[in-house]
Amino acid sequence: MLIHPQPDPIAISLGPVQIHWYGLMYVVAFALFIILGRVRIRMPHVAAQGWTRDDLDDMLFYGMLGVIVGGRLGEVLFYQPLYFLAHPLEIFMIWKGGMSFHGGFLGVLIAMALWARKRKRNLLDVYDFIAPLVPLGYAAGRMGNFINAELPGRLADPTLPWAMLWPGVAGPRHPSPLYQALVDGVLVFVILWLFARKARPRLAVGAMFTLLYGCARFFTEWFRVPDWETTVFGLPITSGQVLSLPMIVAALVMLAWAYRQAPGRPVTA
Repeated sequence: MLIHPQPDPIAISLGPVQIHWYGLMYVVAFALFIILGRVRIRMPHVAAQGWTRDDLDDMLFYGMLGVIVGGRLGEVLFYQPLYFLAHPLEIFMIWKGGMSFHGGFLGVLIAMALWARKRKRNLLDVYDFIAPLVPLGYAAGRMGNFINAELPGRLADPTLPWAMLWPGVAGPRHPSPLYQALVDGVLVFVILWLFARKARPRLAVGAMFTLLYGCARFFTEWFRVPDWETTVFGLPITSGQVLSLPMIVAALVMLAWAYRQAPGRPVTA
């Protein structure tokens, strides 16, 4: 079995100033947004819609606010409301980890709606543009969870080559943050990036991201110790799966709408 390396969560310490690896993973995520975005705006079907570097930089600022505020509030409201009710000051301690993707997803949508209104852009076009820029940033965030030894996996067969002894948890475990980084992040990115290289109907790229992530997250949740779990029709379902199901349903509806548009309607970036 493997043993969790338990790296020091503090990457740099300069006197009273401490920079955590978890925070640096968000810096990596935002840097990837800019790098991939600059690649996208050079694609002919994206350039034809008039996207610029200034748009990209401006969207990053709004997106950062959406990710941080939405992600933290999602963690507070969706996963640990009683804990944070008892420890309200810890809501602001984001360097310790604890950011909800689903909350961040909603936060970014709201932030992009504000940006689209400001720049007089169609929100669906904005969603299509940024969707392929998100998954690798998500993967970076999951690496931050792994460094912090957060989100332990369920018990694993000790003969599994990558079963891992997790700090503070008994028995060999699935390294679920790595699963989610690879499946929900890298795999979703590869499929979505290839899909978005060609012009698609408006909303198709955004809907495809929502579908891919929802399905990937529903799958990888089987290997993670849930924050809470319930049953639906007698089957166990975790908190992450409960939050992913609406994404899957909404994505299928959005894809159907996108491909039923009349010929000649705008195509997405």
